[in-house]
Amino acid sequence: MSERIIRGRVDRSGALVSADTPLLRLQQRAGAGLDKPLALPHLARLVALAQRLHRDISRPLYAADDHSDIHALVRITPDADGASLEISDWRTRPVMQPQVPVIADSAAVPQSWTWECDQQLRLVALHAAPDAPAIPDGWEGRSLSELFELQPDEDGRFPVLRALARQSRFESQRVQAAGIAMTLSGEALFDATGRFTGFRGLAVVAEDQVPAEPKGGATLVDPAFGSLPLSDPQFGRRIDGALRGPLSRIIATAETISGQFDGPIRADYARYAGDIAHAGRHLLGLVDDLADLQNIERPGFKAARDEIDLGDLARRAVGLLGMKAEEKGIRIDAPRTDDRAPATGEFRRVLQVLLNLLGNAIRYSPENSQIWIRVDREDDRAMVTVADQGQGIDAEQQAVVFEKFERLGRTDSGGSGLGLYIARRLARAMDGELTVDSAPGQGARFTLSLPARDIA
Repeated sequence: MSERIIRGRVDRSGALVSADTPLLRLQQRAGAGLDKPLALPHLARLVALAQRLHRDISRPLYAADDHSDIHALVRITPDADGASLEISDWRTRPVMQPQVPVIADSAAVPQSWTWECDQQLRLVALHAAPDAPAIPDGWEGRSLSELFELQPDEDGRFPVLRALARQSRFESQRVQAAGIAMTLSGEALFDATGRFTGFRGLAVVAEDQVPAEPKGGATLVDPAFGSLPLSDPQFGRRIDGALRGPLSRIIATAETISGQFDGPIRADYARYAGDIAHAGRHLLGLVDDLADLQNIERPGFKAARDEIDLGDLARRAVGLLGMKAEEKGIRIDAPRTDDRAPATGEFRRVLQVLLNLLGNAIRYSPENSQIWIRVDREDDRAMVTVADQGQGIDAEQQAVVFEKFERLGRTDSGGSGLGLYIARRLARAMDGELTVDSAPGQGARFTLSLPARDIA
């Protein structure tokens, strides 16, 4: 796939002054146009952040209109006159019409509840259809996720949380409520000034509902796991689904407590909750690594052959992890905007490898040090190198650094020991290679090489 870049320009006042057709069309569907304030809330917030930090940032971009959901990557370069936008990996998905009306009287929809919540997801209204299950007592003022136990979808995501971030409608959010499987859908509400005020929608008893798991001695993995070998893809998918949902809820709850969103608490309790969230994110990262591990080790695994630029992907990786480096006072010397290394490889997978290399460099570099990222070409290979000023890796360690679960004797919670193994497997799946050059006390240099691509 050719990686098309969609460009735009925002002036100092936040108005969109130029835009390629897809971005302009989205701006118009949001009720604005050229020389009007940017009408896409998520993008506007990212532009404001880049201008406030006075530095380039790269972030995932989410937008939606009446026709489609849009996922992309945006790179924002601020300057004295505003900011330049470069949007890539633009993907649209048609919005599916809900099978039931979102804002409807529950009496018109069998086996349903009508609900409404405020902008903090606290329930303010709940009504049941005549044939619906009884509403639990004491629901008033409870959190939406308290009454409706959220279940992740097949991708491990929660539609209601994505809708909250976008302040948009959602559907097909699976939940458990009062021991009953239900499907939640909702419409975003706004006041006369355009301020988001909450959601209103339906909770419908699922047609294929199954009894909820008992609260007591419930097991995380159902008995069917016992008949599946570890090599069976079904085993990995079931483990992934069984772990991702509970971990996501643990992280979300711990971050809510740590951030004191529901009111002030003792400082030590907030720190404890922060530690729980950190541990949960580490475990979720391990789940991601294990899912990747099973994927790349299955017979016939192949990576896509996209037309990419290693210089561009390196700059995107810096944009995503730059704040993490700044927290340690680490300066990243990234490729210049005119440093290019056209290559062939899967866009998403190459970015994954670079994020792993840069994340490791940040994690194991001393404070107030420097990391260099350089792109080059040698014969028919395009290369990108990530070099740090860490403690280095001796010859014996280099021999095993790409092995599974190898963390070079580290006992901290910084990683799973799978990242470099997965990164090298991905590089080789793209007809490339990942190598290391290091010595004790001299830092480490990891180089990803891929088939070079000639530009006519």
